[in-house]
Amino acid sequence: MIPEACSSVVEQMADALVYADTQGRICGWNAAAERLFGFSRAEAIGNSLDLIIPERLRAAHWAAFDRAMASSATRLDGRPTITRSLTGRGETIYVEMTFAVVNDDQGKALGSVAIARDATQRHQEDRRLRERLAELEKNSQ
Repeated sequence: MIPEACSSVVEQMADALVYADTQGRICGWNAAAERLFGFSRAEAIGNSLDLIIPERLRAAHWAAFDRAMASSATRLDGRPTITRSLTGRGETIYVEMTFAVVNDDQGKALGSVAIARDATQRHQEDRRLRERLAELEKNSQ
């Protein structure tokens, strides 16, 4: 694919794309990331990933991030996970994310890329279903 087309694909894709260097500074932030997280590209680029990570999750995030950068691989190996994220309005949302380490030709980590989509509604519906199931099980005993 030619470079201009790659740039257009990243910018126009429906899911949020966030690229961070090995120090966790945001270097890439597409239009879908602006919509999902509520921070403009100018607000995000150059800032730490802490911008979108709730404070209580930061220690675990950075431990996993540092392991991934050191090993040039992620624990989830591309499998999606649902986690919480902060928005520009100060709200916490649920996002489904996949992560990958971006490596150079020698296998050395250059940074991390994440693809994200809003999973708040799905998480809330799942929670309501679990609560309803627990209620039905309790009432059937």
